[in-house]
Amino acid sequence: MPLNLTESRKLQHRAEQLLPGGVDSPVRAFRAVGGDPPFITHAEGAYLYDADGNRYLDYFGSWGPMILGHAFPPVVQAIQQAATRSASFGASTAAESDLAELVRRCVPSIGKLRFVSSGTEACMTAIRLARGFTGRKFVIKFEGCYHGHSDAMLVKAGSGVATLGIPGSAGVPEETAMHTIALPFNDLEAIRAAFVARPQEIACVIVEPVVGNAGTIPPNPGYLEGLRALTREHGALLILDEVMTGFRVSLGGAQQLYNIQPDLTTLGKIIGGGLPCAAFGGRADIMDHLAPVGPVYQAGTLSGNPLAMAAGIATLNELIAREHEIYPALERTTASIAEGVSKIARESGVDLTTNRVGSMFTWFFTAQTVTNYTDAAKSNTSAFGHFHRAMLEAGVWLPPSQYEAAFVSTAHGQREIDITLEAARKALATVTTNR
Repeated sequence: MPLNLTESRKLQHRAEQLLPGGVDSPVRAFRAVGGDPPFITHAEGAYLYDADGNRYLDYFGSWGPMILGHAFPPVVQAIQQAATRSASFGASTAAESDLAELVRRCVPSIGKLRFVSSGTEACMTAIRLARGFTGRKFVIKFEGCYHGHSDAMLVKAGSGVATLGIPGSAGVPEETAMHTIALPFNDLEAIRAAFVARPQEIACVIVEPVVGNAGTIPPNPGYLEGLRALTREHGALLILDEVMTGFRVSLGGAQQLYNIQPDLTTLGKIIGGGLPCAAFGGRADIMDHLAPVGPVYQAGTLSGNPLAMAAGIATLNELIAREHEIYPALERTTASIAEGVSKIARESGVDLTTNRVGSMFTWFFTAQTVTNYTDAAKSNTSAFGHFHRAMLEAGVWLPPSQYEAAFVSTAHGQREIDITLEAARKALATVTTNR
């Protein structure tokens, strides 16, 4: 039965008169999956509620940060208490060091760090810092990896760029992007060739250790180790973009899971407990190249915002205190969901490849193994669109793009597993009909 989205349509029409496309971030427009985007009024635990009174089981969790579920009481209380003292000061607070200590405790490769307000800022500045530290210009990234919307990183990017089929972005001069080298993920030979072609010119390699912005794509065995060895050999820095994987695939992120020590790390999503917050950090000798002690400039009026610090402290304290309970439970729940739907797809005759690392996963509508963006781009996006709409009508909200990861929270349990599998059984029948 089609959803009643009467009020949401009214709100979308109003928004389109005020905001380009009616949205403040492109994927929210549902262009890749069709249909009307519901307007959310509130959320709690594993569920979202829209302006028309519909309830949805949530599998995108504000694109990752809601690992403890929506409106987790200790986080809400921490934000409320901080707000009574003012939402912002534009000056230093002890809370910044409190959260920094928790981050360093979980991610030992970080000697010093700096807070910013978005993952885009974190990645942009980490790259600037790498260039300033090495005195080199070129940056290697990977096709389908998204490191924010700074100009040079929109070359062959993932996330909304891949979803909308935009080859980079208008407004980015060739001169800005000319020092960005985009290579296929999971291909060490391509990296070796790049270093041979430009010896002493590559400042850094930046990578999502588990790609999340072209859908979930794990590293091949030995791939991250190879990146670490090659960057060391050639005097370049290795930056792990853990904006998505940090505190998600393990308490110490992907670098703990795969035992890789980067030079710099970018973090976001979970460290703000759902509020705008990110960070970059790494070796102290590199970080000390930042102003005011070094020549690399970075600033942010709302960096270290006290509300975000409070939310982040409450979130990380919970994850640290319950690490040995939370992460095994997330692993079991996510495996039941991802593999359960994969089994139903096989029974339904639908081509589906399931990629999962910890509590992030993607169902690719293709029979082919997905190890890079080229593989992911061969997915049947029309089939995904049918599946997405059918799941939404059954009350299950997936990321509105084939090229985005889905996420599970501690609020998902057996009831949510059962709801998802039943909805998927009906939705995959729709996909079969529409093949």
